[in-house]
Amino acid sequence: MNATGTTSAAVLEELRRRTADRRRILFTGATIVTMDPGIGVIARGDLLVEGDTIAAVGPGLGAGDAVVVDATGTILAPGFVDTHRHAWEAQLRRIMPDVDDLGGYVRSTLAGYATVYRPGDMYTGTRLAALTAIDSGITTMLDFSHNSRTREHTDAAIEALRDTGIRGVHASMGPHFGDWDRQWPGDLRRVQDQYFNSTDQLLTLRLATLATDEIAGPALAYGPEPARFARDLGVGVSVDAVFGTSSSEAVLRWAEDGALSPDVTLIHATGLTPEAWKAMGETGTTVALAPTSDAQIGLETAIPAVDEALSVGIRPGLSIDVEVALASDMFTQMRALHAIQRMRAVNAAHGTDRQPSRITTHDVLDFATLQGARTNGLSTVAGSLTPGKKADLLVIQAEDLNNMPLNDPIGTIVLGSDTRNISAVLINGEPRKWNGHVLDVDLATLRNEVHASREYVLNTPATQPPMLRRSAL
Repeated sequence: MNATGTTSAAVLEELRRRTADRRRILFTGATIVTMDPGIGVIARGDLLVEGDTIAAVGPGLGAGDAVVVDATGTILAPGFVDTHRHAWEAQLRRIMPDVDDLGGYVRSTLAGYATVYRPGDMYTGTRLAALTAIDSGITTMLDFSHNSRTREHTDAAIEALRDTGIRGVHASMGPHFGDWDRQWPGDLRRVQDQYFNSTDQLLTLRLATLATDEIAGPALAYGPEPARFARDLGVGVSVDAVFGTSSSEAVLRWAEDGALSPDVTLIHATGLTPEAWKAMGETGTTVALAPTSDAQIGLETAIPAVDEALSVGIRPGLSIDVEVALASDMFTQMRALHAIQRMRAVNAAHGTDRQPSRITTHDVLDFATLQGARTNGLSTVAGSLTPGKKADLLVIQAEDLNNMPLNDPIGTIVLGSDTRNISAVLINGEPRKWNGHVLDVDLATLRNEVHASREYVLNTPATQPPMLRRSAL
């Protein structure tokens, strides 16, 4: 593996000669950060993958007929889990890096660019986002696909996830503005039959909605009827734009109506009242934080609500949100949250005799892995290197220039590492990145597709002028 291991082309070739169901891979000599509370960190150990599953973790495992990967000098860790990203926007990355507020994003992207997207643009943006996720160690991504203008737009987003090999969660929602076929949410029955007819596959389905009707009207807002529809389909619900007084009032209504549960994820959750948080905690509702989005765009209080979540027993997942203004990787989310929370804790105790209540690097890695999987409804599948779970894992170079020497493996992942240190990514036991390169991608062709899509979107007039109520901004 670069300087110290053997994720070489020859090893990859040997792996791919074997059919996936008969493939056995033994990683040896690694520091293993399992994120399984019962196993913890193994200072030097082995990990065996059989087919798509983690078969064993521990020191001195027998190789048998496994392909042996020398992982000396590396950290093995579970893949990161992104609980909320609007993947279709990826060809517009950093087009508005200094966006001032939510209104600026809504006007430019949702009421503007989104309205001219073709199914092919949905495919290109979603595929680019998913491949970038894999490159940066995100093995599971919830795509909050809120530009489903037609059946073809929805299909294109799902097919893009499928074609990258990521563990994808397609959370489908109709668009905020512009012309669309009004096929959502009813079309999800067809989508489920066509794409999600197996319980043992990489892709899963959720219903996506908004918290209130302030931005896009009542048709897209969560409530008893969408909750019943999701239960009938047997899928979870991801609710975006949960912040402020109106969302707090909505949360209390949902609790009263029985529309909150562990199958429901509330995204952002900034500026909510203590009463709303109490209801969320009592119902086991999950939360997806977007640390850089809240802070950089300035959503409600602009403070990621990690303390509020922890105070009611909710351990949140983490997410990327919108690449039009934000970073694409989980390392940034972990570091931002770690720094912001610890700053707040020390500031609150400054000048008093109270001890600051600070989160740790283990906490944020837990949020980015195990809790993210739970938030996405995949806790039995992903999020930790636990025997019996699917083999979604990272090989991180611990002896690269920016990481050596390895002293604390969790600190090294959270505070030292970045995309360049991830030498290999396995999803469902399948190598998706190897020797530092994402596999099965023609970058020149992808680049041409991305540029062509971007030029079309930027140079095609929006289908209607943005008509936004002041209360939405």
